[in-house]
Formats: sequence, structure tokens, C-alpha cells
Amino acid sequence: MHEHLPVPPSGPAARPARRNFLRAGPLLAASLAVPALPARAQSGAGERWSATWGAAPAGPPPSASTQSYTSQTLRLVVHTSIGGNRVRVRFSNEMGSTPLRIGAASIGVRSSSSAVSQSTLRTLSFGGQSAITVPAGAPALSDPVELAVPAQADLAISLYLPGTVQATTLHDMALTSSYVSPAGDYTSSVSMPVSRSITSWPFLTEVDVDGAASTLIAIGDSLTDGARSTGNVNRRWPDYLVRRLQSSLGAGGRIGVVNRGISANLLLNDYATALVAGRDVLERFDRDVLATAGVRYLAVLIGINDISYSSGSNPIPAADLIAGYRQVIARAHAHGITVIGATLPPMEGFVYYTAAREAVRRAANSWIRFSGEFDAVADIEAALRDPNDPAHILPLYDSGDHLHPNDAGYQAMANAFPLAPFVAATTPPLDFLNRY
Repeated sequence: MHEHLPVPPSGPAARPARRNFLRAGPLLAASLAVPALPARAQSGAGERWSATWGAAPAGPPPSASTQSYTSQTLRLVVHTSIGGNRVRVRFSNEMGSTPLRIGAASIGVRSSSSAVSQSTLRTLSFGGQSAITVPAGAPALSDPVELAVPAQADLAISLYLPGTVQATTLHDMALTSSYVSPAGDYTSSVSMPVSRSITSWPFLTEVDVDGAASTLIAIGDSLTDGARSTGNVNRRWPDYLVRRLQSSLGAGGRIGVVNRGISANLLLNDYATALVAGRDVLERFDRDVLATAGVRYLAVLIGINDISYSSGSNPIPAADLIAGYRQVIARAHAHGITVIGATLPPMEGFVYYTAAREAVRRAANSWIRFSGEFDAVADIEAALRDPNDPAHILPLYDSGDHLHPNDAGYQAMANAFPLAPFVAATTPPLDFLNRY
């Protein structure tokens, strides 16, 4: 859910059942300029890449709330899932209507606040050039650069934006502080002066590392985006799942985890007045899933907003949601991607709760659990519900709005995901190897 999304006028089987055994239970200092080491301008052809971090781009935001930058440097902080020895970065102007000029860019391991560890600072290039103009509606991928990227560490990606730039493409709810400089190019500075901080990720959508690991994409809404979790400490359920995979599976847990959740996102619809909530999952699937480096797994937790934003007395039929889930499954399976479906959490007491909406949620959950069409199921409802009052979230896990979990609830969600699909897959499929 997302407080900026207006309520619409209407109101605030086919795959064999081969995954039953996979079912899960709730188991400012002045800047210090240093020469950044140059990237080797090369295509990376033959290398196999995996996403270590990602966010779903959305926008443009309403004009009254669009951030503007004038010849300033953005230092954007992200948290890796897996490590590697080489890195590349994907930027996006996909929601922009005018070209985006990036005058300079760099990457390094964040040491503290807006500062980067001096020995890790690297210049990013694009086709061997230090600057790039990204056309409206397009992404841009940097050249690979040698950098020892640690697992579960903070990286700082710096962009110098000459002239005046509107942040029309961004991920709005970062839950992470990033930094904006006063006027000037500070991409090669270890310590960057800060004029203000932001909690969004403008223009930045993915960081890839070498090493041919598999990637898990978590696609969904605010429940995946981490709404109401503690900021700056990475306590969304995909963050907890990263830690669980690596602690439980050892070397087999080197699986990149990419969070493509967008607060207020839907499976089937989007709203022209609330584009910061992103295009619906069926529309953004190719970009946010298939275009991600190394994608091998997909976790799907989506649908609660489709229910909540439909009529309280005559809500969306569960059959419509099921048709959407089937499309996600079919499109993922066409590319050899294993799909883990997640049940929708309890919502009684939430502001959008009605008995009619609750009936749809329960019908959708029944299909997710028992249809056999997902390759595995994470029973989020069972992990979060109060055993004495199953229509409600357990108070221990309730952030206070009776839908979104607190940090402990997000950890319980991560624990509900089955490990069997990851243990069973010991070698990447041929399609995976060919694509990356």
C-alpha cells in the first residue's frame, strides 16, 4: 500500500502438480579528490553476470513532487546480496520524456555516510566514454570494471548530472539514505559534501557482478518493498532471505536476490494519476524480470492491492487474479524460471478490509496453495496470522496498520520460503547460460 495512491472511483490450471514436496511451512567534510581507477572499456562478452542488487523503476511522479537536480552529484547507496570481482551498473531513463545526460559516474564500497573507501573508488564508463546521454524511454548499461564487491555490503554509485535534470525515473521508497551534493562533480571524491539526503533511487535500477550465480527476483508491492520496516538496516523480507540462503546453504546460497517490489503496485492494473506506484506486474514483467542478469528464480507476492482498490462490496473476482498469476507463471516458465508463489497475508482490521474483499483474498490463497501451478509455495498467510484469530496478523508481527509486518514479521516471511528449489538446482539451465 502507498499513501500517495488515490482510491479509484469504484472504491477505496494447467501445470502438473510437481511441487507439492517443495511446499514451505512457517519455518561534511570537504571532499578529498583522488584519481579513480579507470574502467577497462569492453563489452564483457563471454562473461556471465548476475544481479547482486536491483530496484524497479517507476514514475514519473506528479510534477509538484518531482525532484530537480542542477549540476549536482547524486551518491546512491545500495546493499549487495552476493559478491564478485567485476561489476557493471544499469541506469534508467525509461520513464523520462527527455534525454538524460550523465556527465560522469563512479562506484565504490561505502565506508560511512556519503564517504567511499578510497581504494575501491572506480570510474564508470559507457562504451569507453566517461559520459552518456540516455534517450527518453531507454536504459543504459555501464562498461564492466574490476572491483572486489563484497557480499552483503553497501556500495555507493555516484552520478554527476550537468544542467537541470528532473528525476522522472526513480524508485520512490528506498528505505535507505542517499546523498545529493552542492553544485559540482564529486564522482571522483572519496568524501562528498552533502547539501541534502534523499530516500529514493533516481535513475538507478541494477548492479551486476561476475561469477554466473543464479538470481532470484522478488516481485510485488509494498509487502516486498518493505513498507514500515526499519530504514537503513535492510530488514525487508528479501534482505532476510539473502541472509538465510547464505547461512543455510553455504556456497550453494550464492544466489543474487533482487527486490522488484513497488509500494502500491498491482498485478493487473495501474493508475495514470499514481505512476510512482509503477506499472502493473504483467506490464513490467519483461523489464523487471526477464531483463535481469542471471534470473533463475521468481518469487511472486502480489494481489492485495488489486483486491483493496476494487469495490468494497463487489471486488475483483478471484478468477481475474488467477488468470494473472497464470500469465506470470507461463511467461516465466517459457524462460526456464522457477516460480515460487506466495499467499496473501491476513488483512482484517486494515483500513481497506471488507468481508467481500476478504472472501477474494481467501479464494486466491486457496488457489495459490492447492492448484499445483506454482513450482513451490511460500505460505505467507500461515507465517503471519494469529493462530487464535487467523483473519488477523499476529500482534507480534503487526507494524500497526494490520497488514504490513514489522521487522520481525518480515523475517517470518523470509523463513516461510522453501529452500528446496534452491538446493535442487545445482547447475544453471541451458537457457540461463545462453542468455548471460
